[in-house]
Amino acid sequence: MSHTIAEIAAALGAEAEGALELVVTGAAEPQAARPDQIALAMDPRYADGLARGAARAAVVWPGADWRAMGLEAAIFAPRGRLAMAGLTRMLDPGPALAQGIHATAVIDGSARIGVGAAIGPFVVIGPGAEIGARARIASHVSIAEGARIGEDALILQGARIGARVRIGARFVCQPGAVIGSDGFSFVTPEKSGVEQIRQTLGHRDEIRAQSWTRIHSLGAVTIGDDVEIGANTAIDRGTIRDTSIGRGTKIDNLVHIGHNVQIGEDCLLCGQTGVAGSSRIGDRVVLAGQCGVNDNIFIGDDVICGGATKVFTNAPAGRVLLGYPAVKMESHVEIQKALRRLPRLAGRVAALERLVPPGLDGEESGGARGDGD
Repeated sequence: MSHTIAEIAAALGAEAEGALELVVTGAAEPQAARPDQIALAMDPRYADGLARGAARAAVVWPGADWRAMGLEAAIFAPRGRLAMAGLTRMLDPGPALAQGIHATAVIDGSARIGVGAAIGPFVVIGPGAEIGARARIASHVSIAEGARIGEDALILQGARIGARVRIGARFVCQPGAVIGSDGFSFVTPEKSGVEQIRQTLGHRDEIRAQSWTRIHSLGAVTIGDDVEIGANTAIDRGTIRDTSIGRGTKIDNLVHIGHNVQIGEDCLLCGQTGVAGSSRIGDRVVLAGQCGVNDNIFIGDDVICGGATKVFTNAPAGRVLLGYPAVKMESHVEIQKALRRLPRLAGRVAALERLVPPGLDGEESGGARGDGD
């Protein structure tokens, strides 16, 4: 794949100067760029790298003196990462999937395959499944009975799409993801220890043997348009109603979404996050890496949770949370400041205790208290 600087600038909607007819075949960091690559130097701190590399053209910050940096052409990016999104989209060839159905694919006769779809080796598609137009399905993917996949989907190696799952258009699924596995739902014949602890917050009247009975998952998973699912992520189907993921939401690798969870639109869930069953998450919520969300709670629109935040109670819209348990970020910062002061405070208390005369601290002031002596 090759593009002129003029073509790249037009695609990005950006201004460009210099030798716009220069052709590049890829992108690179400034210090590693070859003459046929465009360097990504969208911030002044990357300028020194251009001198160590061999790039003739670069994406630079507005106002950069590109000639002084030895470049022949430059594209100006007011928002660097947004320019990177457009540039990488242009230069990404995508997976090498031949159009049509591979000879080793196993497709039930009642399944429907859209026009222009590419079905890779050893794909299995079950009864009544529907695959949208121009969908691309890589090797060893399985799509169970009654599943529906929208147009222009990309499902990569080894993904598993469960029964009756419904997925919108332009879906991207990374390798190894599982969508529509059974929910983790079990119940005991009598009230379990877990139920007791939830009610008493720690007290248990009795500890007795208990066994677990499965609650079967009759629901499925519904996913909106333009959703992306990371590698080895697992999304459980609902018990009665569907687990749902809203339009435009992006989910990272190794995320677990429990049964009945409802996630809104344009959310961002980062790696190793876990959302327990029946929780509801609003629109545009960001859960950073290793966040945890308790079951049966609600997180409002536009909430942002920092890394490793554990949310145990409802979170109002717009709140910024951090910590375990989750508190407002400004409160968490003050708590951490106080924790760092604890050793010094403990030393001061110990010093003050040494100044208190015996008998005044309450420990040696006993005596007759009318207890029958």
